[in-house]
Amino acid sequence: MAIDRSWLAGVMAREQHRFSDAHPRSAVLFERARLSLLGGVPMNWMSKWPGAFPPFVADARGGRFTCVDGHDYVDLCLGDTGAMTGHSPAATVTAIQRQVTRGLTFMLPTEDAVWVGEELQRRFGLPFWQFALTATDANRFALRLARQITHRPKVIVYDYCYHGTVDEAFITLRDEGGVARDGNLGPPVDPAVTTRVVAWNDLDALEAALAHGDVAAVLAEPVMTNIGIVEPDPGYHDALRDLTRQYGTLLIIDETHTICAGPGGYTREASLQPDMLVIGKAIAGGIPAGTYGFTADVAARIAREIELEHCDVGGIGGTLAGNALSMAAMRATLESALTTEAFGHTIPLAERWTSGVQSAIDASALPWHVTRLGCRAEYLFGPDRPRTGAQAAAMDDFELQRFTHLYALNRGVLLTPFHNMALVAPQATVADIDRHTQVFEEMAAEVGAHQS
Repeated sequence: MAIDRSWLAGVMAREQHRFSDAHPRSAVLFERARLSLLGGVPMNWMSKWPGAFPPFVADARGGRFTCVDGHDYVDLCLGDTGAMTGHSPAATVTAIQRQVTRGLTFMLPTEDAVWVGEELQRRFGLPFWQFALTATDANRFALRLARQITHRPKVIVYDYCYHGTVDEAFITLRDEGGVARDGNLGPPVDPAVTTRVVAWNDLDALEAALAHGDVAAVLAEPVMTNIGIVEPDPGYHDALRDLTRQYGTLLIIDETHTICAGPGGYTREASLQPDMLVIGKAIAGGIPAGTYGFTADVAARIAREIELEHCDVGGIGGTLAGNALSMAAMRATLESALTTEAFGHTIPLAERWTSGVQSAIDASALPWHVTRLGCRAEYLFGPDRPRTGAQAAAMDDFELQRFTHLYALNRGVLLTPFHNMALVAPQATVADIDRHTQVFEEMAAEVGAHQS
C-alpha cells in the first residue's frame, strides 16, 4: 500500500504551522542560537527534530518535561536512553549534590569506583572493569585493546549497526562489499580498511568474514536497536559465540541501548558470555559516563601488553575518565534507579504501549508492525519483522516518520526523533501510556484513510 504523498505534504504543513504557532519562545531562542551555534543547535543531530526548530526545554522531572513555552510533554524519548532512569532521579541528584561539595575530578580513585566495579561484576558476570565518559569512548577503547592483545587488524560489525561515533562502525553492505555509510563525515580512513561488515542473523557470512583469520573482535549489540528492533534468530547468539571462539576472535557486546531488557541487560537475560562488554548513557542517570568490562583471561592479556611507562599515552582513557562525579552518579543510579523494581514497573507499561500501538495499526489496516524489547518499543513501516538491518532500513520512510513524530509532539508526546522508538521511564503512569495510544490512534486513522 502507498500513502498519498500530496496529502502527506499538506498535513505536514498543517502540523508545522501548529507547532510554530504554539512555540513562539522556542522560535525566538532558535533565531538567537543561529548567531552563535552551528545550525542553531548545540549538537548537529538536534537539527533532525521534525519541527522548523526544536522545542527548548525549561524543566524536566521523571518521565515528563516542560518547554519554555509552558507546554508539558510525556517524554518517551528520554534522551534516546541517556535519561532512561527518568529525568533527575532523586538518589542520583542527592549523590551529585554531595559530590560537588567534595570535588569533581582528581585523577585518583574513590570508594564509589570500587562499589560500581563490584556491582557491574554482579550484574554482567565479567570480573574486571574500566571507565570512560561515553559508550563511544568505551567502544573505542575496547576495540583498541582487542587489536592489541590479538595482534589482528580487523573488526567485524553488522550492517546498519550503530555504536556511537566509532569510526569502524560507519560501514554498510552494498553489492561491491562493505562501503562507507551515507553521511559518514570526514572518515580518517576508509572503514573498509579496518572493518568487515556482515548482515545480522547471517551465520554463513559471519563465518566467511572470520575465516580470514585477521579479525580481532566482533562488535555487536545483542539485539539491533538503532534501525528498529531487530532480534536475533533462535540460536544465533550461541553460534556467534562458538564461531568467535573457533577463530580466536573476541566478542564485544554493546549493551548501551539493550539495558532496557533488564538490570543486567540482554546479556543477563539471555545468559550471554562476551569477552568484553560496553555500556554507557543511562548508567549515571544523565551524567556522562561509560564503562567496559572483560573476562579474567582478557584482563590478564591486557595487563601483559601495557607497560607502566606508557600507560597514559596509549590511546586508552582520558583526563576525566572515571572522575569522582561520574562515579558517584553511577553508584547512585545503579543502586537506586536501574533496579529490578524499576524494570518491574516499566516493562509492563511498555507492553501496554505495544499493545495499544498494534491495536491502532490493525484498526486502521496499516501495513506496519511494532516490536518490544524490555521497556523499549518501536514501530516500523512494514508488515513483517526484519531479520537484518537492511530489511529494517527498507521499511523507513523519512517523510512519514517526521509527520508521525510532529503529530505526537503537537499533542504532548515526545518520541525519539531518529526512529519510531518509545522508552518508558520508571515514573511513567498508565495515563501517560494511554495518552500516546490515543494520539497514535488518531494519527493512524488519518494515515489509513489516505493509503491506496
